[in-house]
Amino acid sequence: MSTIRSGRPEGVRLEGATLEQARPGQSRPEGTLKHAASAEIPPVPLTVEGYSVLHQMMRFRWSAWRPLRPAQKVKIVQEAAAMLAKMEQNPTGPSALFSLLGHKGDLMFVHFRQSFAELNQVEMQLASLKLSDYLEPATSYLSVIELGLYESTIKIYNELAERGVAAHTQEWNAAIKETLARQREAMRTRLYPEMPKHRYVCFYPMDRRRGEEKNWYTVPLEERAQQMNDHGLVGRRYAGEVKQIITGSIGFDDWEWGVDLFADDPLVFKKLIYEMRFDEVSAVYALFGTFYVGLRCSWCELGKLLNGQVPLGIEKSL
Repeated sequence: MSTIRSGRPEGVRLEGATLEQARPGQSRPEGTLKHAASAEIPPVPLTVEGYSVLHQMMRFRWSAWRPLRPAQKVKIVQEAAAMLAKMEQNPTGPSALFSLLGHKGDLMFVHFRQSFAELNQVEMQLASLKLSDYLEPATSYLSVIELGLYESTIKIYNELAERGVAAHTQEWNAAIKETLARQREAMRTRLYPEMPKHRYVCFYPMDRRRGEEKNWYTVPLEERAQQMNDHGLVGRRYAGEVKQIITGSIGFDDWEWGVDLFADDPLVFKKLIYEMRFDEVSAVYALFGTFYVGLRCSWCELGKLLNGQVPLGIEKSL
């Protein structure tokens, strides 16, 4: 079984923004971010969460599939394609199928759902298909879409500290709750996105270094915020070329974050990630896991894929 062992991930912008352009009115002041009273406030930045996400990497048992009669294959594909069609269009969270390149697996399912319970239901639905007799799990990754709020964190922490409000008191908790609610509503489309329709996907997990000499989690909050701001400046140059979805997985899987990049040109993945390796937050603190690259396969292309044909992509196949 392939393993994903090998943080804030590549291209993350402050305030939960992705590689899209900043919204009007979201200008960021020149110079460094306002310094927080690190000794007086919690070091943990606020986050908001959205869809629960499951990546399933599968190997296909070609040796068992090839001897089947054509009629058997058609029946199996029709059953699976019908379920995949419903999953792709699921109103409470979509799914997508990708044909993986290389030896790490043959297929990758990506599921967005409202809860872990719904993800478990998806797993059982796929397992109930006759097609599952020909699928072997290679690995998987469980996480939730996460947007970091470094700027809002420093702002609200400073405001509360200046007012003399102690951390984790009733007044403090109420202010934090109000901030999270406001940010959650403002970023709803990023927390619950559509499944991107680009032809290629690149998925990888990441950690932040916690070694003896360099430890991301001991860096003061305001310094982490500034580094993340600089980090995001690179990503914004790729707006329009790449769609990025960041998921948090601390407590859920072996790494701390998952990164999904979607593009019509896979070379963009290399250029973006390589350029980001030179900023401090990646060069000093980033640890990368296994990379998975695949081509989008619509439900209506499943039969062709299992017949050895390269999928055309979601839009060209419909």
